[in-house]
Amino acid sequence: MTEFSNPARDDTVVHAFRDDALGDLDATGLAARIAAGEVSVREVTEAAIARAESVGPALNALAFADFDRALTEADRPHEGVFAGVPTVVKDNVDVAGLPTQHGSVAFAAQPARVDSDFVTQYLSTGVLSLGKSRLPEFGFSASTEFMDAAAVHNPWNLAFSPGASSGGSAALVASGVVPIAHANDGGGSIRIPAAACGLVGLKPSRGRTVPDAMDKTLPIRIIAQGAVTRSVRDTARWMAAAERYYRNPALPPIRLVEGPSSTRLKVGVVVDSVTVSRTDDETRKSVHATADLLADLGHHVEECPMPVNSSFVEDFCIYWGFLSFVISSNGKRMLGPDFDRDATDNLTRGLAAMYRKNIAKTPRVLYRLRRTYREYAQIFQKYDVILSPTLAHTTPELGYLSPTQSFEELFDKLIAYTAFTPLNNASGGPAISLPMHETSRGLPLASHFSADHGDERTLLELAFELEQATPWRRIQDAR
Repeated sequence: MTEFSNPARDDTVVHAFRDDALGDLDATGLAARIAAGEVSVREVTEAAIARAESVGPALNALAFADFDRALTEADRPHEGVFAGVPTVVKDNVDVAGLPTQHGSVAFAAQPARVDSDFVTQYLSTGVLSLGKSRLPEFGFSASTEFMDAAAVHNPWNLAFSPGASSGGSAALVASGVVPIAHANDGGGSIRIPAAACGLVGLKPSRGRTVPDAMDKTLPIRIIAQGAVTRSVRDTARWMAAAERYYRNPALPPIRLVEGPSSTRLKVGVVVDSVTVSRTDDETRKSVHATADLLADLGHHVEECPMPVNSSFVEDFCIYWGFLSFVISSNGKRMLGPDFDRDATDNLTRGLAAMYRKNIAKTPRVLYRLRRTYREYAQIFQKYDVILSPTLAHTTPELGYLSPTQSFEELFDKLIAYTAFTPLNNASGGPAISLPMHETSRGLPLASHFSADHGDERTLLELAFELEQATPWRRIQDAR
């Protein structure tokens, strides 16, 4: 079990694509080659390990490598839609035999005894894990950076953030180490790193996938479990496979989506959020370009307002603080007797302190956040899909969202950056981030699509159509 750290910093593209058993295939293509006997699971695993080792020092995306066990597992039979396809699991869920460190140095995690409930579902698709990916402390930030350790770097440009909190997973998929990786999303943490790293990131509806133990304890279940991929078909096949393992009877089935629908949609467009910050010009231009493409494809497109008012921002921020307060106050019981809240970073401590000042508002906050389920659903009485930016401005350089700065400065920046994604977490609605465009610096620039509760199928059908209309730019072609 190895740890990677201290990557070099440089304004360059780093990827691991090469002529090996993985090639440039997505998970679907790789699984087909394995099933046809063209490559073995061991060959694929060895290639993925070699790729991880080649870009590991530059990206710093692996929290724990579990290569020896992966090679042992490679020689055993595999079943599932992605049988034998290499992956990684985000380091905030339990994998038997590995610690769950949550990106924190405030305690020393012991190896988990069993896989968590969601990990069991995730691995049921046949994927083979190489280890665990890095995240910012407790997943609270939108950039995978740390107080006293090297950051995770964006493979499209090492000077930039890979997003968060699934930043390690996104960096490993974008760079070609693995074609699919576990991610989860409590405020945008599937969609934000997918946007930063040029990936497909679908946050499922609340209850669509098996919740992990901690997810079940929340008064409002904002966390969704899922994956980041490089292709729409991989995301669609992953969702179908996850649904075969567990189907929530309260939600309409997705089933396997294999291409676009002929149905033309009514699309509402939101360019600015309810935060005080204005969407930046590059991002604004990209949303209008996506809207124009949708209109050219025959969809009805018109501007519409956000379905919530500015009080949502304060409510979600207080709930964000509540999550930190719970960990800070109960860390010894939840994480281990050596937990030291004074060793947490500026963001974790600041969030907890902010909540303490607002604790009396908790009942009102919970009431209003629960109400967003209905407010969100109402807009889909008029529209099939809502288009918005994934983020309010382009991907920042590393350091801009560093937890070494004061809490007040960092928190203001985070609110301004993550202005669109939290609504889907509070409301429970599904959303997908797609890498439709690129920035003036050559980084991916995403568009965000939301649909009614349980309507992932419409999002995937639309994603297939957009991917075919404007195929995503490949990192292998970046300069």
